[in-house]
Order: sequence, then structure tokens, then C-alpha cells
Amino acid sequence: MKGQYYSNGDWSNDPPKVVGPADLGFWSATSVFDGARSIAGCAPDLDRHCARLIRSAEAVGLDPDLTAVQVHTLCVEGIQALPADLDLYVRPMFYSFGAGIMPEEAETRFTLAVFEMPLPDAMAGRATVTAQRRPAPDQGPTDSKAGALYPNSQRARREARGRGFELAVVLDPDGNLAEFSHANLAIAKDGVAITPKPNGSFLNGITRNRTFELLREAGVSTEERVMTVADLETADEIFMCGNAGKVQAVTGFEERDLQPGPVFRKARDLYTAFVATQRVH
Repeated sequence: MKGQYYSNGDWSNDPPKVVGPADLGFWSATSVFDGARSIAGCAPDLDRHCARLIRSAEAVGLDPDLTAVQVHTLCVEGIQALPADLDLYVRPMFYSFGAGIMPEEAETRFTLAVFEMPLPDAMAGRATVTAQRRPAPDQGPTDSKAGALYPNSQRARREARGRGFELAVVLDPDGNLAEFSHANLAIAKDGVAITPKPNGSFLNGITRNRTFELLREAGVSTEERVMTVADLETADEIFMCGNAGKVQAVTGFEERDLQPGPVFRKARDLYTAFVATQRVH
């Protein structure tokens, strides 16, 4: 796997060792990250990802010593050090190296991983509702892309796979739809693209927002509203929006078989065209 890794002011071809057993970033998961993509030399919404990283760090009490613009510059440097024809994952992070019980000023470090990760297939697989839920804003750092939130996402996906599904649907604290375990959720019904209205329990995703912006600009009707499992049971199409796979179709929900439909195809085509306008420079 080709990669470029940045830590303590230096680049390396190998992942650096950045934390020890006494560091908050290790034992208490006091860390935040963002995930961006470079696709054939284009990095869609990289600036938005870098800005969200700074907001995430501040939300969990970290003290970032880089601005979003500086993080963006480093991300571009890492992307340009690798072959332009590769699909890359771009993961900037802040974490605490303090040894206390909470992060203090000047105890935050930055690291960046830019590595080869091919885009997955457009067909994401079948989905099932899992027992895991997103926490309420007063129950977890839901206003950040915090590493501490991801073990629960992993539990949801493990549960789904244990039942023979590829995708895990996660509910919010009230039992309404939140998202998939690792991406935002959307459906199409009667030609309208619909996605759960953000309520603070899950991230209002960058790829999700861009996809729905593109759909609206193309004249497709869109809605953000409270959604329930019943919406998945009656949807004409289900698709997902996330950084790892961008826009992917869901091919089944529980016992239902689904086919990729016109709204999904429009969304994916529009997003693919948008990516081509985002060349790194």
C-alpha cells in the first residue's frame, strides 16, 4: 500500500508511532480525525474536511496549533507526493499526548495519513437495522468526528455482518433513523431524495450535503425530515453518502431486494462530475 505519513514536522513512507500507553490519545481515545479523498488527482471538498477537523478538535477540548488552511496545505503536499492516478484516503488527526485525565493547553499533536485506498463498488450491499444507537448530544461528543464514537459503529457493523448483511442501519436515541454505521443514509420515494434531518446525534456529512446540493441544483426534489424504519420498508431506492465510497446504492433492506434507481444514478453521476472539478493544486 503506497502512503505518505506526516508527524512532528516530517514525512515518512511508513506509519509513525505517535502515542504511548500513558497518553490520553491512546487510553481515553482523546482524538479527532477527518476523512477526505483524492480520486485521480482530485480532492472533493478537501477544504470542508479540514475546517471540520479544527471544529472537531475544539469541540473535544483539544488545542490545535494548525489552522484549517495549514492542514489543507499539508494534505495537498501528501497527495502530490503520490501517483496522481491512485485513489487515496486522506486522514488528518489531532490527538492529546498529555498524561493527565483531560487534555490541557499545548498537549495536542497533529498527524496525517495519506494512503492508497481504492474506491469500493457502486453497489454497497444489503442493510439491516441494528441494536446500536447514536448517542444524544449530551451523551457523547456528537458535534465532532471523534475517534471515541467509532467503536459503537464497529459494533453495529459486526452485528449486521453476523446476520449476513453488509450494512448496518443505526437509529438515534428516539428510535428514528440516524445513518448507516459509517455513512449517511438517503432514500428515494416517488422521485424525491430524502435524508434524515440532522438532530445532533450524527454528523451532518460533507459528502451527504454536497450530494444533496448537486441534486437540488439539477432540479431534483429533496427533503430533510424525521425518518423511521418504515421509510426504509417502503422506499423505492436506498443509497448512502460517505467519504469512503462516496455515493453507493443499497441492494436490499432486510428481506427486500432493491435495484439502483434513477435518483441514485443521478446523484452518483452528479457527484462524479463534481469530483472532476476539484483537482488538487
